Amino acid sequence: QVQLVESGGGLVQPGGSLRLSCKTSGFNSDHYTLAWFRQAPGKEREGVACISRRDENTDYGYLDSVKGRFTIFRDNAKNTVYLQMNSLKPDDTAVYYCAAESILRVQPVCDIRSTYYDRWGQGVQVTVSS
Repeated sequence: QVQLVESGGGLVQPGGSLRLSCKTSGFNSDHYTLAWFRQAPGKEREGVACISRRDENTDYGYLDSVKGRFTIFRDNAKNTVYLQMNSLKPDDTAVYYCAAESILRVQPVCDIRSTYYDRWGQGVQVTVSS
């Protein structure tokens, strides 16, 4: 059974940091592109960051508003993908979801706008507030 389980959310003050984790199981996740999405109240879900499958030339993608503040990385030995979030802003408040593509890409590429993310975690709340 495919599972993606997020953890690490919580309440943080503006300017603070959080690290989200997503443990995958039920499939060989190091062969697939993984990503983090978020959805704020009243807004559409948006892709935040993605990382391609394990390869010597790993590809990354980031939402413009998080570039330089967020970093996605993966530990294939632990079947886990992380999202390190620094310099958090109130606008980063949202439910964050981990996702995996269901296609095997010939090239190690990722795109946060891909329509192939159809494996999802349950989400974790991140609130940035003073």
